[in-house]
Amino acid sequence: MRLDAQTVADYIAEYIKERINQFKPTAERPFVIGLPTGSSPILVYKRLVELYNDGKLSFKNVVSFNMDEYVGLPRDHPESYHSFMWHHLLKHIDIPPENVNILDGNVDDLQSECERYEAKIQLYGGIELFMGGIGPDGHIAFNEPGSSLQSRTRVKTLAYETILANARFFGGDITKVPKLALTVGVGTVMNAREVVVIITGANKAIALAKCIEEGVNHMWTVSAIQTHPRSLVVCDDDATLELHVKTVRYFKSIEQVQDEMIGRENLGLYGQVAGPLKYKNVPSGN
Repeated sequence: MRLDAQTVADYIAEYIKERINQFKPTAERPFVIGLPTGSSPILVYKRLVELYNDGKLSFKNVVSFNMDEYVGLPRDHPESYHSFMWHHLLKHIDIPPENVNILDGNVDDLQSECERYEAKIQLYGGIELFMGGIGPDGHIAFNEPGSSLQSRTRVKTLAYETILANARFFGGDITKVPKLALTVGVGTVMNAREVVVIITGANKAIALAKCIEEGVNHMWTVSAIQTHPRSLVVCDDDATLELHVKTVRYFKSIEQVQDEMIGRENLGLYGQVAGPLKYKNVPSGN
């Protein structure tokens, strides 16, 4: 848990930087990352660009796969996810254009495009880390309520609520919002070796509660991360409004132990203890 959306973004960007740098990617062994669009990752992308400009991170040997794209929207349209990614991240860093993978919603055979995308992910040996944001209804990518938790990249009809919510990006005109999208499936995301989810804002509070306090439910597709061996949810205080008090206290107590008694410097990226450990600030017994 972090204070606000900015501190959440700073934490995730720093985490991704450490994951890439520790991976030591090469042209023959690139770091493969899955990336989202929407409002949630914008601050993360801004911070990643800053880390790149400061010489602390390179994307030269990184391969990216985006989560989704609208069907029928020209790739140079300002609201296409292709345009979104180049505006907020890709044009500001040193990732080779040929390493960028974004679904094409303008091909004649959409199903073949989805199958090609899945096959290319497998060609790279799978995705190392998939970062995702969620909608207020708990959907990840365009896997809206009711989506199969085993789903793969496919054509998806958007729910009316999603179309209505996205109308703000199209001058408030709902008729201009695409009604179909191509999206990676829940199964595609869960097959990544690690999943990092951004959840910020009071409007995501119910989704966070459904994600971590209730069981896995295809009506809240982000809840599938409960089954993932390496999943990380980073939220801000506003997103915790619907959580039980004991849940918030539990997770805060874990962070307190890590900070005050173990020390962050003694913990690896996955929470494992690095080397011989001498606990800090532990009261001595009588």
